Amino acid sequence: MDAEALKELVINALEDLKAQDIAIIDVTDRTSVTDFMVLATGTSSRHAQAVADSVAMKTKEAGIMPLGSEGRGNSDWVLIDLGDIVVHVMTAQAREYYDLERLWGEPTSEQ
Repeated sequence: MDAEALKELVINALEDLKAQDIAIIDVTDRTSVTDFMVLATGTSSRHAQAVADSVAMKTKEAGIMPLGSEGRGNSDWVLIDLGDIVVHVMTAQAREYYDLERLWGEPTSEQ
């Protein structure tokens, strides 16, 4: 699956569980680690976990196994590494504090 199709799959999984403030940052020219970062906000730690679980489940169903994940449990930030795309699901407080949009640049598109 190419990066664009994977990105659409991730966005749909995020939207299915009502993730908020979905943003996509194209980091192709800034790092060799990944092509896109997808950021989303969960209303609570539990919601962020459920949203991240949905992304992992939908990608596995499509035959894409996550390379890794961090922040499982009661974390305010869950990261799922899908290779071409790294998904960050955070609570609003964590997203404001870490401010990845400022660190990596303005999002290329928002959902």
